[in-house]
Amino acid sequence: MPIVAAIQLHSKPNQATENFNTAVKMVKLAAAQGAQLVALPELWECGYYLSKEEFELLGEHKKGPTISSFQMLAKKLDIVLVVPFIEKGKKDLFISTAVIEKTGDLLTCYRKSFLWGREKEIFLPGERKYEAIQTSAGKIGILICYDMEFPEPSRQLALQGVQLIIAPSVWSIPAEPRWDIQLPARALDNTVFVLGVNTVFEGSCGKSKLVGPDGKVLAEAPRDEPFILIHKMDFSVIEEVRKRIPYLEDFNRTTFAKG
Repeated sequence: MPIVAAIQLHSKPNQATENFNTAVKMVKLAAAQGAQLVALPELWECGYYLSKEEFELLGEHKKGPTISSFQMLAKKLDIVLVVPFIEKGKKDLFISTAVIEKTGDLLTCYRKSFLWGREKEIFLPGERKYEAIQTSAGKIGILICYDMEFPEPSRQLALQGVQLIIAPSVWSIPAEPRWDIQLPARALDNTVFVLGVNTVFEGSCGKSKLVGPDGKVLAEAPRDEPFILIHKMDFSVIEEVRKRIPYLEDFNRTTFAKG
């Protein structure tokens, strides 16, 4: 039964060094409490409300210094890390998330596929392709913030056997009711665990949360303070819930037609 942690932090605008140091400190604290998988929120390093030029200055390749540093940290702490970052392509920027195994190996890099509002003026969407990731802490899937508001990506991950969907986010206060609806809905729709990892302050609603496969919130962080949300997982519950709520068994897979 792996222990997972969501790092809810205050992403101070354009304070990359301070945010990095805070994130590393909180990751170490989570690991000291037994966490085997630790996830950071979307745009944790710089905040959300930056200009395109500011984001471009912070963009990195997936083999850049930020992800390389967390690869070393994952190996040192013997934990799986889920680390969002601003990915710089040849000419374009993406909101991406790296999944790093406890060996320090980079397993995958997922690019946010649905962009919200002003993000479309700054970033390009990633390919709408959702793949299960086998880690030492379980089979996981990554969806970033607005991706969670569409049922199909979560369903595609569930059909691949994902046990836990992790959603790094910057979810706003006006959209707080949707945060409280969408995460439990995605968990219940697919009878999987969902871990939403949010920021606080700067217009974010906090409330990082872990939701069980029956849609019940198992743990939730405060609305207005940095917090390490940590919880022991029992993936065997998934099969128990699916016996009572057979959504996936009764689902007609031809619903996802090609073309």
